[in-house]
Amino acid sequence: MSDYNPGEVTSDDKLMAALAYVFSPIVPVIFLLMEDKKNRPFIKAHNAQALAIGIVMIIVVPILAAVTFGCGGILWLIMLYWAYKAYKGEYVNIPVVTDFVKKQGWA
Repeated sequence: MSDYNPGEVTSDDKLMAALAYVFSPIVPVIFLLMEDKKNRPFIKAHNAQALAIGIVMIIVVPILAAVTFGCGGILWLIMLYWAYKAYKGEYVNIPVVTDFVKKQGWA
C-alpha cells in the first residue's frame, strides 16, 4: 500500500467509527486493543467519544428510563445518529464529552 495516506479517512475508518457508537462501550474497548485501529486519527477521535459516552449512557439511561417510564431509551437513538454522522465521514461534537476527551488527550 504505497499510496496510503495516514490523514485520509477510508471507508473502513468510517465503518469502524460508526460501529464504535452503535456497540459502545464494548467495541471501543476492542479498538483500543487493536494497534492498526487505535492509531487512525478518525477512528481514535470517534472511539474515545463513543467509549466515554457509552459509559455515561450505561449509568444515565436506566435511571432516566425508570423516572420517565421507559423514555430514557430515546437517548440511544441519539447514539445511532452520531453513528450515522461518523459513517458519512463527519466528526461529531458532543457538547461536554468532546471537550473532556480532547483535554485528556484521548482524541
